Amino acid sequence: MLYELRDLRSRAASAENPHAQPGAGGTANHGRKGAPCITPFKQGQTHVLLDTDGPGMVRHIWCTLPPDNVDHLRNVILRMYWDGQPHPSVAVPLGDFFGVSHGRQRPTQAELVAMQVGKGFNCWIPMPFRSHARITIENDASSDVDLFFYQVDFTLGDPLESDTGYLHAQFRRANPCPMGQDFIILDGVEGRGVYLGTVLGVRSLYEEAWWGEGEVKFYIDGDRDNPTICGTGTEDYMGSAWGLDEVTTPYQGAPLVDREHGLYSLYRFHAKDPIYFQQSLLVTVQQIGCGSREKASEHYGSAFVVHPAAGVPPESDICYFERSDDYASVAYWYQELPTRPFPVLPNLAERIQNLGEPEEISEQIPIPGLTLG
Repeated sequence: MLYELRDLRSRAASAENPHAQPGAGGTANHGRKGAPCITPFKQGQTHVLLDTDGPGMVRHIWCTLPPDNVDHLRNVILRMYWDGQPHPSVAVPLGDFFGVSHGRQRPTQAELVAMQVGKGFNCWIPMPFRSHARITIENDASSDVDLFFYQVDFTLGDPLESDTGYLHAQFRRANPCPMGQDFIILDGVEGRGVYLGTVLGVRSLYEEAWWGEGEVKFYIDGDRDNPTICGTGTEDYMGSAWGLDEVTTPYQGAPLVDREHGLYSLYRFHAKDPIYFQQSLLVTVQQIGCGSREKASEHYGSAFVVHPAAGVPPESDICYFERSDDYASVAYWYQELPTRPFPVLPNLAERIQNLGEPEEISEQIPIPGLTLG
């Protein structure tokens, strides 16, 4: 409780006090805002944002960089390491981690992550650690970041119970996800834990019909053919219904609905309804759309697969059908250590492909033989 007087020590790591030492904040230039940011944050560099012994709790992360650069938002990579484990428990592009996919910035005000007016990135997800915490930021983009501001607020001396889990977050992208296959949001998780939330980005490759009929499924503790938890549709999982409009709420929302370019970004946090697992967890979402049978059949040709539409007369032209779209996700969860290393993070070109005007992106990433558009 906030009113409890606890035996904790508050600290903050920033560009002016990178080692989070007591009485050492703002010492550059005699305390007159001498080093408020990393500048320049050069291409290929990795900076340590936090490196401290525990026990403790990361309570808030704030950061920002010059806005409206898709390359930077998708290719500056945030990583977190707990208690000396050599591989990261968090490995996510910056923009996606703070709640908006596709390298975009949108006003987002969820309880756990936020983009205040689309520019100030905040995270309030509690991040406990017992012996050590290390947080890094890598510029894996195609250009320098002129300015990177940050502050990591944490406490030391937190009493952690034996069943305390460690924050994990993983990024995935399938561009496009093959026809007839469910997109994997999270897989390979073993041990005991609790699923916290999802950021889902969809680039619709067929805008003549609604893409979001796919069910989000949680295969828990060895589920094989069928999941223990299965939703009713993608926008339903995110708390909406009958399509999608831009909205942000404390635990679920859609900060980006750009029908002109077929870009959608949604989030859902299970802070009030956590999903517990004891042995393993697999999270997927189907690629199922709804629209005109005739038009979808023309679009997909021999790959067209139709399903009966619930509540729609069989003679109607409206149907459910399999799709192939561009999916990206961040999964957030807590679990015990040690954990297995994540799959290899998609490379720079794979992370950014098709997320801007073809000439714009090809200028940013001069990779021979890469077709973007």
